[in-house]
Amino acid sequence: MYQNTSITDKTYRKLSIQVSLTGLSFAVFDTIVNKPLALKTISMGKVNVLSRIEDLFAEAFQNHAELKAGYDEIVIIHSNNLSTFVPTALFDEEYLGSYLQFNTKVFETDFFAFDELPTYEMNNVYIPYVNMNNYFIDQFGTFDYKHAHTILMQRLLELSKNNDDRKMFVHVSDSHFEIVVVQNQQLLLFNTFDYKTPEDFIYYILFAAEQLQLNPEHFQLELLGKISESDKLYNIAYQYIRNVSLLDVSHVINPFTEAETREHFILLHS
Repeated sequence: MYQNTSITDKTYRKLSIQVSLTGLSFAVFDTIVNKPLALKTISMGKVNVLSRIEDLFAEAFQNHAELKAGYDEIVIIHSNNLSTFVPTALFDEEYLGSYLQFNTKVFETDFFAFDELPTYEMNNVYIPYVNMNNYFIDQFGTFDYKHAHTILMQRLLELSKNNDDRKMFVHVSDSHFEIVVVQNQQLLLFNTFDYKTPEDFIYYILFAAEQLQLNPEHFQLELLGKISESDKLYNIAYQYIRNVSLLDVSHVINPFTEAETREHFILLHS
């Protein structure tokens, strides 16, 4: 389990691991053609204070040979709602915790990190899973890490290029979702919400639309993440919003289905 540093030992492979409190997923990439080769999800149930993350991850590493191979590059992606975007003009690296205290409870012992998005003049400030990073240090030695919201935001802003219409994207997970509203590479709104029912889901979408004066008869809503046209979440969105669709990934060339490509959108764009 190592990263190759010598050119004679290069494998031209990259490993990306997305971690959360419910499990991990990983993808192996061919760095020559920049295409994913393998994709797997490992659910571990919700990790509680009695669980040892080292034990849970050790089992995953034992059962999946891909995690123990050698790679030229390793990226760890932290998925949680402990993040906030800060415009570069207002950003000061010395006060990372102060930005997060507006939307989450922070402690003096918390470790803060940030990802730069210079093209869009903003930074994503967040709290990574330190215990998970420590585990990966033991496994890999060195690696890069970033927040899932950074990857999601960067890619959705890229997709909005040269489109002057305001568009809402909703990225769905099992118990939460992100709402992103963009207009020609400008971020208008980003927020993440927990939900339990389809009614929770549509309430937050309609509330966000109302705040931005988006007419449900006119604005375009694109759904991605863990969602399909047969889901209750999709059906309730279709009832209240005229222009609803799944994010079109038909042009993406990889060995996975369109549903898998949408569900693992963040991981596959890491």
